[in-house]
Amino acid sequence: MKSLWRIVLILTVYVSIIHSLSAQNNEWHKDRKTTLLFGLTQPLLLKGFNVEANYIHNRLIFDYSHGASLEFGGNLLPDYLEGQGVVVYLPFSTGFGVGYRFTQWLNLRVEPKWHRFEFYYANDVQNANNIIAVDANNYSIGLGLYGNYQPFKRKDSFLTGITIAPSIRFWPTIASGFEGNSFRYDNKRTGKMEELKTLGSGIGFSPLVLNVSIGYTFNLKKS
Repeated sequence: MKSLWRIVLILTVYVSIIHSLSAQNNEWHKDRKTTLLFGLTQPLLLKGFNVEANYIHNRLIFDYSHGASLEFGGNLLPDYLEGQGVVVYLPFSTGFGVGYRFTQWLNLRVEPKWHRFEFYYANDVQNANNIIAVDANNYSIGLGLYGNYQPFKRKDSFLTGITIAPSIRFWPTIASGFEGNSFRYDNKRTGKMEELKTLGSGIGFSPLVLNVSIGYTFNLKKS
C-alpha cells in the first residue's frame, strides 16, 4: 500500500508540473474523439499483441484494452522459474479504464484488469493436458498515466489522425487464483516439490507497466 501511495504522489506532482507549464486554449475541452491503438511492447518482446480503443468526451477518457498470446521465457523469467524449467504464458490480459484529461495530450486513468496466467514446462506443447496450474487468474486495479500525441495534428490530410501514446502504469494485484498467492506442485523436471507464486503483469512480473502504442484518432463532432 505504501508503494501505491508513492506512485500516486509522484504522478500527482508530475501532472501538476505539466499542467502548470501547459498554455493552451480551451477548445480541447470540447473534444469528441475515438482512437484505435496497438501496443509495441507486446509484439516486439512477447510475441503477442495488444489493441486499445479510446473514447474522449470533453475532459473524460474511457478505454478498453486487450492483450493476447503473451509469452515469457528465457531472460524474461525470474531465476526460480527458470530453475524449475517453467515458462509463463498469458492467453489474455484485459480490462478497461476511466480517466481525466489534464491537457489535450496528458491523462490519468483508474484501471481494473484481469490477467490469465498459465504455467508450462519449457518446450512442452501448451494445451490443457500440459498446464501445471489450473487456476492462475490475477486481478489488479491501479493507475495509468498516458500521453496522447498527434505529431501531424495541424496538417489537413490523412496524417492528422496518426497518434503516439506512451504510458506508465502501476497495476498492483488485488486478488489471485492461488490461495495464499502460491501454488505447490510436484515438478517432473526437478523431481522435487516446487512453488509457483502470484505474478504481477508488468516489468519483471512487477506491478510497473511501460508501453508505447501507435494508432489513429478520429475526430467526432464537438459540443
